[in-house]
Amino acid sequence: MNNKSSNPAPAKNPRFKRPEASPARRRFIWLTLGWAASLFAVIACGFASVRSLIPNVLFEPSRRFKADHPEDYPDETFTFIEEVRLFIVRKGNSYRAVSALCPHLGCTVNLTAGEYPFLCPCHGSHFQENGDVVSGPSPRGLAWHFVSLSKDGRLVIDMDREVNHDKYLIV
Repeated sequence: MNNKSSNPAPAKNPRFKRPEASPARRRFIWLTLGWAASLFAVIACGFASVRSLIPNVLFEPSRRFKADHPEDYPDETFTFIEEVRLFIVRKGNSYRAVSALCPHLGCTVNLTAGEYPFLCPCHGSHFQENGDVVSGPSPRGLAWHFVSLSKDGRLVIDMDREVNHDKYLIV
């Protein structure tokens, strides 16, 4: 028998020789990538640290506004101010401001004729004249806001200050 195999070994072609990367070159590439990643991490941490010093504050407009002059509101009425959803209540020479927002879901309550003057059209909460809840899903009564008089003789309503329903401004 012949010990020669039928497939001769492939001859090495010097034209297609794969160049070997030198260890110094490979080390330089990894070192450069490491330094770039470290530099990126330091810059990101520095940016986050500086950004944390700037407060995230939402500046909202004041909820204090001037309404009309006291004599512009008819006696014994509830006057609705649509822009701020508020009722100005005048009885004689006393003035009060009650919110028209239902505490349940924020619907605008309507004035009705009858025993309970305020009705929420969304879920049927009824409120007394003093704002207390009578029936319905509302968890509490309507909010009353602080009323004062400005130097030019107009009513000033501060919707950030809630007061009891028996707090009046007497002019």
